Amino acid sequence: MIQEIFDVFDNLYPFTGKCFLNFSTPWQLLFATILSAQCTDDCVNAVTPKLFAQFPTLADFAAADIRQIEKAVYKTGFYRNKARHLQNSAQVLLANFGGEVPSDISALTSLPGVGRKTANVVRGHIFQIPSIVVDTHVMRVSKRLGLTRQSCPVKIEHELMDVLPKERWIAYNQQAISHGRAICTARKPNCENCPLAQLCN
Repeated sequence: MIQEIFDVFDNLYPFTGKCFLNFSTPWQLLFATILSAQCTDDCVNAVTPKLFAQFPTLADFAAADIRQIEKAVYKTGFYRNKARHLQNSAQVLLANFGGEVPSDISALTSLPGVGRKTANVVRGHIFQIPSIVVDTHVMRVSKRLGLTRQSCPVKIEHELMDVLPKERWIAYNQQAISHGRAICTARKPNCENCPLAQLCN
């Protein structure tokens, strides 16, 4: 069954390795992913060009007036928390990691505002470390396909790690998200036109 899912995904959504979020440096991807919490990637991609032009370095974020960061990220929602996470993460990266984004998941999740989902995005796209990213689309598609029965994102992550081949983890993230956006939507899944319908619970 899992190979059948991959065959359909490979046909519908050929894996490109390109991240849905736009970035130029590892810390920019980290910050963009922090901003993507409860916000669409399109919205984040509309905000980050001006944000990173206004604050082109970690030192600029670390020293900025927090109100300026809040104004710059306002459209992504929860702007006060996100602005604080960006500034505090910049300060920690400079103080504890020499201004470099770490690859270790424990180090990444020690940064303000960084959970396992954000850490795994960075690990997969920056360091090419096989990682499962459990966002709302991956959670929904995986549960509907019967790949997990869990509701906790961390438990889903580990269950998917057990059932999916490690070399497919990064591709599965992108393809499941694409399927969740295009066909297997939350409110009105287009089951009639879904090539996975016969495999789906």
